[in-house]
Amino acid sequence: MKRTYADRANWRRILEKRFYLASIDQHGFRGKLSIIHIDRVSEPLVIEVVGKDLCLANEGFIWMQYFPEHSYYAVTSMFNEKQELIEIYVDICLGNKVDSSGMPYYDDLYLDVVLAYSGEILLLDEDELEDALKQGEITKEQFKLAYEEAEKVIQYIKSNKQEVMKSSEQGLEYMLNLEKKGI
Repeated sequence: MKRTYADRANWRRILEKRFYLASIDQHGFRGKLSIIHIDRVSEPLVIEVVGKDLCLANEGFIWMQYFPEHSYYAVTSMFNEKQELIEIYVDICLGNKVDSSGMPYYDDLYLDVVLAYSGEILLLDEDELEDALKQGEITKEQFKLAYEEAEKVIQYIKSNKQEVMKSSEQGLEYMLNLEKKGI
């Protein structure tokens, strides 16, 4: 199982970045919120989404991450150099935790839900989840949890797509304002 930290310290593609972290308890959200300003990359991250190449990480891009308390998912909203939302990526996990230094992290349960730029909702990496179960990396209960949480996330996004996108944009604005204030 892969552990992912909010600051993405081991992300080799990113050569220079700025990282900001805040605790949030407002508008129904309680947890940690972070942004990573991607200042310099070894190469852009381009993947195929719904049949088209999409750049998700490049110089000037910002990744904002939500780590809600008592939840089995973490949300990454990706913005281009114009601060336009390009994708929302939801990692299904074993819960969001904070290490002794205050850094949020999660242990990834392989399944991912994506709200693509086209508006489509995608479920990714089912094969990785099945392989993890077969190889004994996760239990049957964790396998079941991953699918249950992914289904909850998918249903929520289907019913609240515009609200989810607006929330990401508002979260970025909130974090950029905190950053300007030096908080």
